[in-house]
Amino acid sequence: MSQITGKSIIITGASSGIGEATARMLAERGAKLMLAARREERLEKLASEIKSAGGTASYKTVDVTQHSQVEALAQSTLEQYGKIDVLINNAGIMPLSKLEQLKVEEWERTIDINIKGVLYGIAAVLPHMQKAQSGHIINLSSVAGHRVFPGSAVYCGTKFAVRAISEGFRQEVGEHIRSTIISPGAVATELTNSISDPQAAQNIGEVYKIAIQPEAIAQAIAYALEQPKEVDVNEILLRPTAQEL
Repeated sequence: MSQITGKSIIITGASSGIGEATARMLAERGAKLMLAARREERLEKLASEIKSAGGTASYKTVDVTQHSQVEALAQSTLEQYGKIDVLINNAGIMPLSKLEQLKVEEWERTIDINIKGVLYGIAAVLPHMQKAQSGHIINLSSVAGHRVFPGSAVYCGTKFAVRAISEGFRQEVGEHIRSTIISPGAVATELTNSISDPQAAQNIGEVYKIAIQPEAIAQAIAYALEQPKEVDVNEILLRPTAQEL
């Protein structure tokens, strides 16, 4: 039996891309899922398909920039499944542009989703995990959390922050709660849709010609979850084989 079987797992950003692929894979391995995102129609469709295939899934529309909504997500998960075993902080955006373009609203949105969203998720589930003396938080960083390139200063800053927060979390929570950072390279998702700058979109479009499928990231997440409780996979960095950056 998989280590994932029976675990209550929250996935943010579950309506597409890595979140959706992860939900499908973990459902096949027996997880009880709470799917969270802003697009209700997609969440409803995904949950319905998982249940039709014999899996267990509920959903809740959530904007991760709103602390109260993330707290409500955790409460709904407890009411539905009686526990929270895993949180996968997957929601994120990547509106690349050079700093000189002064896209301040995009900067703020990126920080709110990519950093505050992660922190709100931790705040919502950590007390319950501490009470249970068990839990696992998986945060999605990026290759951009390891390297910086022109046009990415704010995005990379948020993803470096995710890695720092995750490592600080690991050191603070002790021996019963696990912390994993997943840092993907180019993945074929909707992430690039948030880029409003034409030049940045063109540049990243060239990089993403070699993008791997989101199922590859889902497999990395499943690997971290399937380890016995005394094994904490702290970070996985994975790219397309052809990716230089």
